[in-house]
Amino acid sequence: MYRSETLDVLGNSMHTLVFEPEGTGPHPGLLIAQHLPVAHEGLEKDPFTIDVGERYAAAGYVCVIPFIFHWWPEDKDIAVKREAFRDDWTVADLDAAFGLLAGLENVKEDRIGILGHCWGGRVAWLCASHNPKIAACAVFYGGRVKVPFADGAPAPIERAAEIQCPVLGIFGNEDAGPSPEDVDDYEQALKDAGVAHEFHRYDRAGHGFQDHTNTERYCEAQSENAWEKAIAFFDIHLK
Repeated sequence: MYRSETLDVLGNSMHTLVFEPEGTGPHPGLLIAQHLPVAHEGLEKDPFTIDVGERYAAAGYVCVIPFIFHWWPEDKDIAVKREAFRDDWTVADLDAAFGLLAGLENVKEDRIGILGHCWGGRVAWLCASHNPKIAACAVFYGGRVKVPFADGAPAPIERAAEIQCPVLGIFGNEDAGPSPEDVDDYEQALKDAGVAHEFHRYDRAGHGFQDHTNTERYCEAQSENAWEKAIAFFDIHLK
């Protein structure tokens, strides 16, 4: 149900997956920022990432998932990638993926959003704060939004005023990263910046509660409700 593309980013090759719905379109588009822990080893090694692309494609969206960890060997330890992760590289990755998505004949280039889970939630916020063409952004329990990375760029939360689209936030109240206090800070930053947003916080749910491949974290009822909230959000703003 998906195909592979290779994009050039600053002279590096980035593996990218493209998921397309039925029909000729044009359809709205979604960039999907991958989550951790296993997707850093390769997009197709993570069944949750594939499932996210398939579900949004079934809902009528052309989806592009860039492999934002292409800067390191796939077998490099995740701790190294976390320590060396750079926002400037990530913005370049997302710009390339956005260009691919916007250039497809079956995509409405003015109706493109972004979403991400876990690490990808931070990436989604980062993208929305750099790309004014993003029309909607969904952050699923994204941690480290308040933390700057190796390139020394401002933490994404400090760029809240640069976000020009509505933001959906999905969080578990049992999460420690982001904690409920972190989520309060996220919401306050968006309020202070005048960014339209809606946050949903789930009791009896922790980090990664949508990941059906992790039996210790998965919370089915909360997950399915969050899916409904997210698809409704994107339908309103992108369709």
